[in-house]
This record gives sequence, C-alpha cells and structure tokens, in this order.
Amino acid sequence: MNHVIRSIRADEWAKVKELRLDALQDPVAHLAFLDTYEESLAKPDAFWQERAAGAAEGTTERQQFIAEDADGVWGGSVAVLVEDAGERDFNDVVVEQRQGHLVGVYVRPEHRGSAVGVTGALFDAALEWSWRIGLDRVRLFVHEKNGRAEAFYRKAGFVPSGRTVAAPGDAGELELELVIERPDAGAR
Repeated sequence: MNHVIRSIRADEWAKVKELRLDALQDPVAHLAFLDTYEESLAKPDAFWQERAAGAAEGTTERQQFIAEDADGVWGGSVAVLVEDAGERDFNDVVVEQRQGHLVGVYVRPEHRGSAVGVTGALFDAALEWSWRIGLDRVRLFVHEKNGRAEAFYRKAGFVPSGRTVAAPGDAGELELELVIERPDAGAR
C-alpha cells in the first residue's frame, strides 16, 4: 500500500471539507451519509474548522483517520465517535455500554480495491485506536441496500447485532447495526 494512515490535524479542515464533499457526491451517498452535498457545501468554514479540531490527533472523544498517498492526496477516511453508556445516540436510543461508533466511511474510487488496501488499513487504524483508549466494542450502521459496504464490514470482522433502525427518509428501509468486540475483551 502506498498510503500513510494517520489521524487528521486540526489545521487540515479544508481537506476534511473537500473529502466530505467528494464523499457526498458518490453514487451511494444517499445510502451511506445522513447529510447531503448541498447541506454540507452551505456550511461556513467555522463548521469545518470545529469539525476537524474535534476529531484531530490527540482528542479522545472522536478521531478521524485518513489515508494519504505519496502526493498528499487523501484517498479515504473513517471516523470513530466514542459513545458513553447512558447517552442517547443519533436515533435517540440509550447507549448501553461505552463503545466506538464508526462513521463517515469513504474511499475515493481510484483508491478502492483489495489490492490497494486503503479501506482495510483505515479500519485497522480506527479499531486499534478504539482498543487503545479502552473500548471493548465498536459498532457501525449500514443501509440494507448497501451490499458492497456490508460485505467489506463483515470481512473486517463485524457481525450483525440483530438491531435495526429506520433509515433516514420515509421509504421504510432499514439500517443494520454491525458490531465487533475487542479481541481480548473477555479476558479483562
């Protein structure tokens, strides 16, 4: 793989914005993201500065990882949000245990594929960070019609929890919760 996987820095907010806007133009963006290109494009620079600072290297509430190629191009990204027991999640459900929540998974088309390894490396970094800060469980949600993403998540070790939530919109579609447990969680 010809990418460096690392946490973002707070001063990289413009690149955070650029990558997010690219992600929101992906053909399956409507299945994968809660916001739209138009909504995100309209947000002021202060929003993007705060977003980057809140997920930058050294933070413990969330962390955004990127894959940077030799030319400095960001090929993809994933973020981990830390959810504490007792909090309400994005679907207004009480979180039962302290856990990580993977969001914002995106890899540019030209950086995709198992031969490149970007998505796997991003997930490895996100999980390693999650385990290092003491989380025993990480979850994510995938739209029931996003088979490509679900197949990758399962290959990465995530399994269905059995929990589903209504997908955004009014189409009667579902998002499936997939989880992975810390490999040594039972020994702790």
